[in-house]
Amino acid sequence: MKLSRRHSLKALAAAAVVAGSSAVGAETPKIRLVALDVGGTILQDHGDVVDALRNAMARRDITVSAAEIVPWRGAAKRAVIRHFVDQQSKLSEAGRQTLSAEIYKTFVEQVSEAYKTVPPIEGAEEAIRKLRESGYLIATTTGFDREIVMPIFHRLGWEKYFAAMVASDDVTQGRPAPYMLFHAMETAGVTSVAEVMAVGDTPLDLQAASNAGVRGMVGVLSGVGTAEQLRREPHTHIIQSVADLPAILGPKA
Repeated sequence: MKLSRRHSLKALAAAAVVAGSSAVGAETPKIRLVALDVGGTILQDHGDVVDALRNAMARRDITVSAAEIVPWRGAAKRAVIRHFVDQQSKLSEAGRQTLSAEIYKTFVEQVSEAYKTVPPIEGAEEAIRKLRESGYLIATTTGFDREIVMPIFHRLGWEKYFAAMVASDDVTQGRPAPYMLFHAMETAGVTSVAEVMAVGDTPLDLQAASNAGVRGMVGVLSGVGTAEQLRREPHTHIIQSVADLPAILGPKA
């Protein structure tokens, strides 16, 4: 109960700041940068990532259920693979490194093929375009490495929208570490976490946002995270999808 209450109080306080209120009446900074997760947040999630992870590991005799992968949704995929390899393999450290690299290569091949046709979340591009037209900077962060995510953006013609596109291999640790959000801020030229909103569909997305200390922590219900799961984490908003973001943020002052 104490943990739930702490999260609730933090969420209420953060929501008040996002709305522009202040206990002392001082004007608060405006949100400048909106950092969006990719799979399940701006791209539809049809279970391709979980399937590719399980298939790639199974080929090397690492057996993992879909339920075991659920808590890792949003994490760096190399880290997910290494976790299960370390858990099940009796190889030496060098052997586990080699095995993990082989599994990851197979995973990339499978998920890249699947994502050649995965469509955006309904209303995502329109929402991104509206936010850009309103003056917001938009970034993406993802548990995918750059070799997976950049061809997707190129296929959709979305590179033009983003001030930063951060992949898991751009940082030393993926979610729930805050480093992708910090790297997005650095690339976009935003220096204050009070000017940042992070948006994602998994508990790890919200944990990373909380660890970064950003002002807006938004969970979306368009991906794998349920309302119950997301509400357990620190958050300022839980919304249906990114299509609702322009209504929340409004025109940038």
